[in-house]
Parts: sequence; C-alpha cells; structure tokens
Amino acid sequence: MATETTTIFSPELAARFDKLVTQYPVRRSALIPMLLYAQDEVGYLSPAVIAEVAVRVGIKESDVLSVLSYYSLLRTKPAGKFNVQVCTNICCMLRGGNELFEHCKKRLGVGNKGVTPDGVFSLEEVECIGACSWAPAVQINYDFHENLTPESMDSLLEDYRAKAGK
Repeated sequence: MATETTTIFSPELAARFDKLVTQYPVRRSALIPMLLYAQDEVGYLSPAVIAEVAVRVGIKESDVLSVLSYYSLLRTKPAGKFNVQVCTNICCMLRGGNELFEHCKKRLGVGNKGVTPDGVFSLEEVECIGACSWAPAVQINYDFHENLTPESMDSLLEDYRAKAGK
C-alpha cells in the first residue's frame, strides 16, 4: 500500500483511503468510493491516480480501467469545474432532453465531453440519471435539476458561472 510519503493524494485523503479499505470484507469493494473521492480531489482519474488506487485495493490497473469504462461519473480526462450531464434517455427525450442538450452545446460552445475554454463547464450527454418523473433532467456535479427548459437552463448556467467567479 502507498504510504503518506509516496502518495499523490493529500494526507487527509490518503488516511481516508487507509481506513476505507478496512471497512469492507474484500479490499476491492472500496474501489468505486475510492475512485470517486480521488476524482473529487484530483479532478479526473489520471494514470497516476489509477496506478495508486490499484495498489491500494490490490488489483491490476487494467481491472481499474474496466470499471472506469462502465461508469459515466468516472472521468479519465479533466472536466470543467462544473460537469453538466444532460439526460437524453427515453423519458427525458420525450420531454425535451435532446433539445436541451443541443441548447447546452450551443450555449456553452462545446460538444459532448467538451470543456469550455475557461474550464468552468464540461458538457456530457448521459443515458440516464434516474430522474424520469422530473424530465428533462440535468445533473451538475452532484446536484440534480429537473423539469428544465432552455430558459431555465440558461439561468442555471448563469448561476453556476457566478459561483465560479467568471
């Protein structure tokens, strides 16, 4: 296991990881929470993050990469400060999800998985965020926003831009 002197993480996160792996009967079970915490601290799951997490849970880097390829919340490239995920699954699609995604692309000036030049926003089309009853829905980082229109989306983006101070 990586020690505090060799870790790429903050001492607080390294200590959290050391404790996390003891809370599961199998070390590998700590993988997803560990990846989410690492991504929150580093911004994305770089090769160095993947390598250290693999060592910490006792698996191969290729096993970590297979998990990464399955979960849309896990990123191997830097994202914006605010990652805008627009759901276009059937419920959201029927209530304007595709139009909302196209509106966001135009408004932010980036395509799917793109990052705005100022680094404030990244945009991602996602299959489902589990908010079908409130479609169309968007998740920005860990915050859900429902029943959106292009106008309410514009207001939401302005609020987040203000939070970024840009």
